[in-house]
Amino acid sequence: MIKNDDIADIVVDLEAKNLNMVDVRKVYEYEAGHVPGAINLPLSELVARYAALPKDKPYHIICQTGGRSMQVCAFLAGQGCDVTNIIGGTSAWMGKLEI
Repeated sequence: MIKNDDIADIVVDLEAKNLNMVDVRKVYEYEAGHVPGAINLPLSELVARYAALPKDKPYHIICQTGGRSMQVCAFLAGQGCDVTNIIGGTSAWMGKLEI
């Protein structure tokens, strides 16, 4: 079962940099603005690059609205990763996006 969190529920942890946030949007989407502290691992590159994510850390996966991140969560969970899908995605972020 994949865990889900609303972006509003993780703001404090995110601001304290206590989360490993992975943004799975395309590079140009990420570069246009992303949740502060998120790293970019586009869905299109996931299969080739997911092994670089240490399995001993939990990850919060985000996209624009939650659809792509759910796909990524399903894949990563199947690989033994501890993942949480961010419902609402970057669109739900109320703070300033990082560029």
